[in-house]
Amino acid sequence: MPRRVIVTGAPGSGKTAALNLVPDNDIEVVTEAATDVNQDLLDAGLVPHEQPDFLDRIVALQRARRLGATAARQLHDRSVFCTLALARYQGAPVPRELWSELEAAQGWFEPEVMFFQPLGFLTPTPVRRISYADAQRFGQLHREVYAEYGFTVVDVPPHSAQRRATDLVRAFSERRSPAPATVEPRAPERGRKRTTED
Repeated sequence: MPRRVIVTGAPGSGKTAALNLVPDNDIEVVTEAATDVNQDLLDAGLVPHEQPDFLDRIVALQRARRLGATAARQLHDRSVFCTLALARYQGAPVPRELWSELEAAQGWFEPEVMFFQPLGFLTPTPVRRISYADAQRFGQLHREVYAEYGFTVVDVPPHSAQRRATDLVRAFSERRSPAPATVEPRAPERGRKRTTED
């Protein structure tokens, strides 16, 4: 059975830069979906989080990439659990497709998620439009969601991107406990600020 490790963290924490440097060609890096959805909507002249199908678009692309990955070892740049954190941060209703994908993804990934600690600064991009302080609060929501679903959060310290890439490869050499069991998720929080993923 393939081993699928989720890589997450606050926006701008450097996870994508490290994933781009993973040296092992046998490891499949499954690229992050929310950034691509945001960029497509921005290119169309739309405000991403104002679109009624914003979360559905992210979930659909995440599902396609999750199911399309075939390697024995996989690193997933975020997952549907991050999309639940995004919904809660925005105070948005959780759409049916998101609940469905959350159910499908339980037991799919390794029980430990690699959480990139912040770098101490945030580099804005056209997609990443969030303050450093809000990014850290958003990151904390990710921690809470993964803990809620039974994952163990493993911190990746703010070293160089190359060293962090090596840390990600090491994740496959450690023995793992069984995948997390199904849990009953809580309702999304209300009144959060809007943001986009990195």
